[in-house]
Amino acid sequence: MSNPFESLTLDSLRRRSSLKWREHPADVLPMWVAEMDVPTAEPVVAAVRAALEGGDTGYPAGRSYAEAMAEFAADRWGWRLEVEHTALVPDVMIGITEVLQLVTGPGDGVIVTPPVYPPFFAFIAHAGRRVVEAPLGEDHRLDLDAISAAMVAATAGGRAAALLLCNPHNPTGTVHTVAELAAVAELSRRHDVTVVVDEIHAPLVHRDATHVPYLSVPGSDNAYAVMSASKGWNLAGLKAAVAVAGAEAAATLETMPEIVWHGASHVAVIAHAAALREGVPWLDDTIAALELNRDLVADLLAAQLPAVRYQVPRATYLAWLDCTALDLGDDPSETFLQRGRVAMIAGPDFGTGGEGHVRLNFAASAAVITEGVRRMARALDEPAAGG
Repeated sequence: MSNPFESLTLDSLRRRSSLKWREHPADVLPMWVAEMDVPTAEPVVAAVRAALEGGDTGYPAGRSYAEAMAEFAADRWGWRLEVEHTALVPDVMIGITEVLQLVTGPGDGVIVTPPVYPPFFAFIAHAGRRVVEAPLGEDHRLDLDAISAAMVAATAGGRAAALLLCNPHNPTGTVHTVAELAAVAELSRRHDVTVVVDEIHAPLVHRDATHVPYLSVPGSDNAYAVMSASKGWNLAGLKAAVAVAGAEAAATLETMPEIVWHGASHVAVIAHAAALREGVPWLDDTIAALELNRDLVADLLAAQLPAVRYQVPRATYLAWLDCTALDLGDDPSETFLQRGRVAMIAGPDFGTGGEGHVRLNFAASAAVITEGVRRMARALDEPAAGG
């Protein structure tokens, strides 16, 4: 196995101009936004280089991305993705927003399962819809009773409603089971709620779990999923994604305005298709390394911050850390940033259940992870600013 997280030095990473490395001063160790500290997979580099050298930098056309995603889905998950039931979209969140606008109206409710990816709240509001929460259980799993109650509330008065599901879940790294997803599908039909699923982290499910595409479960034919190679291969700067409809929803997806897919990058489509078709060995090495990293986080926390509760994730490269026992208030990230000079994402940003938590990105070298936890521990001993 080649460990991609040990390929780059901290100095070389600090020369990057992306958000992760530019948001904070140089003395801050960035372990926050979802970027990985890896070199780009060589098949992706080769595909983009060939496009640039050949002047293939025009507008996107055809279904090459959806076809590559279908091949990957069949090989990886044993799921047949219907290419004719897809639409190219600029990225996952834009795709989700556009689907929500197809299936709900202004002021309608969109159910989320917090703590959950913070942009869900902002994009729902920007689309003129209202958030309805159905929090996860204490075990970080879907609370079906809460979801059912939220569906009743969201559809009161005969209103349309949607459930925006994160599969696998961000920030907890929970991998939903077939039984859980099938139960959600049954609830959605009972309450006439459309399910829209963010599956951007699906390629990053670890080897001790199995990703279940939502559209593969019974009763999901009226739902939508939005997928991308973005997270799996660290391609956030190359924007493109695929919206997929179940058989019953395909006609509605076809009504998505043509202007939506104009926002996708043709070069990104080329890059993502190359990742899905030729970058699987790189992905496998990355997942194996992430499994080492998630266990390293557990060991370091047990030794240096035993009061922090951490449920080892089965997917993603994100650690959801319960710091409530440290008595640092609703937002411990401020203490870790100001006193420890390590940046993480504030738990309250993830909605209900985020208080007293932080999200740590462990897609980094062992040295960076070790230093990050050391700084967190040091922060508890440092005086407050001005103290």
